[in-house]
Amino acid sequence: MGIRSFLAFELPPAIREEIGKISRELRKSRLPARWVREENIHLTIVFLGSIDENVVEDLKERVGSVVGGFSGFTASLSGVGVFPNWRRPRVLWIGLDGDIGGLSRLRDELQDALREFGLKEEKRPFRAHLTLGRFKDRLDDAEELKGILDRYHDIASELCSLGELVLFKSDLKPGGPVYTKMASWPLLKD
Repeated sequence: MGIRSFLAFELPPAIREEIGKISRELRKSRLPARWVREENIHLTIVFLGSIDENVVEDLKERVGSVVGGFSGFTASLSGVGVFPNWRRPRVLWIGLDGDIGGLSRLRDELQDALREFGLKEEKRPFRAHLTLGRFKDRLDDAEELKGILDRYHDIASELCSLGELVLFKSDLKPGGPVYTKMASWPLLKD
């Protein structure tokens, strides 16, 4: 039986507080979305999928060797959007600004290093975002969504540090996923 897992950064308090305000506002909307619990919002770098329990230690060692070559990153909130587009939205997200090039390099190096563990490589360019909700149904009326995108398009926050990559285990429960920290790697300070 595999362990469903991913590598991500937890969010600093200043960003978490701002996201909480937006998330609570969005929950009042009539959008047909399943909202991500505030405590579960994080910056995913690599979704590992189901990994075999006997390779976890090797995988942790490999991640540590990649992370050792990186300094901490900075990020700030930058607008709200949807994937793939507002006519057929599937995911509502908050974007991030800051050291996105560095985060992208980290993702690419981790994918290369973890390929032997059966990782399905993400081919799309890295888009730093925090998922707020996933649409359950087709959107019948896009006006409310367009209003939300207009209202939050210029959302921003102070620049914050992302200094520790975390390996999370994800257990799917009836009330939503439960994330457990399995390991973490501090990044070098500049």
